[in-house]
Amino acid sequence: MKAFAKVNIFLKVTGIRGSYHTIASRFMLLKTIYDELEFIDNYSNDFLIEGECGCETKQNTIYKAYKALKNATNSNKLQDFFSNHGVKVKKNIPYFAGLGGGSSDAATFLHMCNDELKLGLKNDELADIGLKVGADVPFFIYRFNFANVNGIGEIVKEYKEELLDVKLITPDIKISTPLVYKTYRDSFFNPISKDEEIKLFKTKSKEILDNLDIYS
Repeated sequence: MKAFAKVNIFLKVTGIRGSYHTIASRFMLLKTIYDELEFIDNYSNDFLIEGECGCETKQNTIYKAYKALKNATNSNKLQDFFSNHGVKVKKNIPYFAGLGGGSSDAATFLHMCNDELKLGLKNDELADIGLKVGADVPFFIYRFNFANVNGIGEIVKEYKEELLDVKLITPDIKISTPLVYKTYRDSFFNPISKDEEIKLFKTKSKEILDNLDIYS
């Protein structure tokens, strides 16, 4: 199953909630680049993720999604299935590029488990489980082409417009999202107002890109 990337048309901080920043953002699903996930046979005793994943298994978002799904459902079918199956991942989305690859993999894995094992979970339920893995996971659960996203990422509202033709450039620069937010909080903290948030959420993506720059 394809796990699509995403881009942010804009991303603004609206405040702080505990250790998290609350945001206002427009996400667009990027269908030109995606990871590919499939279930495979696994004859080991360990949870298997086959493919270049860039981290230890227990740090991988797919494994975290498995644990969150297991805790939420207490499903024997889930545990039985992964006693003899694993997950194969073909990575195409670059790491540390802000494209949501890990979150998309987690969301796709949750959908695959829900479909394969007939768990009967609705998207809202999957999104609640996914949020325990990462703030961007709910967006990928809903599979909207565009969405206005706020809170810490858990509030996802579809925004209907035509997908934009985006040229993707990913220089070999690895960026730590937690470090970016920490630096912003320590040195540049300036959240937008509720009125600004509402205005952005009502504005078409092309208009935003045409009229705003990184300093707006």
